[in-house]
Amino acid sequence: MHSSHGWGKKVACIAGVVIVALVAFGWSVMQLWNWLMPPLFGLTMITFWQALGLLVLGRLLFGGFRGFGRHRRNHHRMHERWQRMTPEQRESFSRGLRRGCRWHRGSDDAAESNSKAL
Repeated sequence: MHSSHGWGKKVACIAGVVIVALVAFGWSVMQLWNWLMPPLFGLTMITFWQALGLLVLGRLLFGGFRGFGRHRRNHHRMHERWQRMTPEQRESFSRGLRRGCRWHRGSDDAAESNSKAL
């Protein structure tokens, strides 16, 4: 069972990663623009917030929202694969996910290591 406290940590961690990524990308765009565009084309320098605006504009113009539909399609494929798995394959897959997940430090890992020791 997951406690709400564990999910809160996970959400906070993901939010922190998103914020750090936005700051890093915004800062990088600002630095590259201010390094290249004024000397090459005589354009003015931009602020951090203008750089973030350029990132959003670029995503809207060139990236669109394709990622959302693709995620749904991949989720459907994974569900179909899960349905075709035997119970043993499902357990093995789940055990592998739990081992690779940093946030999960549950009793399954302890029970598994204890059973191997016996």
